[in-house]
Amino acid sequence: MTIDLASYLRDVPDFPSEGITFKDITPLLEAPEALACAIEQLAAFASPLRPDYIMGAESRGFILGGALAHQLGCGLVLARKPGKLPRATIRAEYELEYGTDALELHADSMRPGSRVLIHDDLLATGGTAQAKLDLVKQLGAEVVGLAFIVELSFLGGRDRFSSIPLHSLVQVQSE
Repeated sequence: MTIDLASYLRDVPDFPSEGITFKDITPLLEAPEALACAIEQLAAFASPLRPDYIMGAESRGFILGGALAHQLGCGLVLARKPGKLPRATIRAEYELEYGTDALELHADSMRPGSRVLIHDDLLATGGTAQAKLDLVKQLGAEVVGLAFIVELSFLGGRDRFSSIPLHSLVQVQSE
């Protein structure tokens, strides 16, 4: 099934701060045909990479991350904001277009040598994706691919990951 997934995105100006145009994926999630198409396309990219785990990032990365893990028969690990995970964690900090933040992962969430596909809703400058990659490396696992729903191509985030297969369903060329 192929449909125009870009038509299911909504721009929200000045969110989360003035000057930022937020790419809202909830219309895509609310439409069964768009949701199914997105999962199918992400799974088609990820399947040949044979991941042991999908790493979903807080919070929208959890939604399709879980569906992908189920479809591919692999586990789901959660990269969360600080203080949200109940066991011992590792941490990676990153910069956003509008500030700094951090992600944490359970320290025992994957074995060394595991194959991990990083999934999130959006690739912008690549800072969040780099933090997730750093978390995977801290545990001695391997990032086999990165998969996004939306890529803000004009911000150049893809350039940070030239040696890793990267796929995005919708590329936005300009603000």
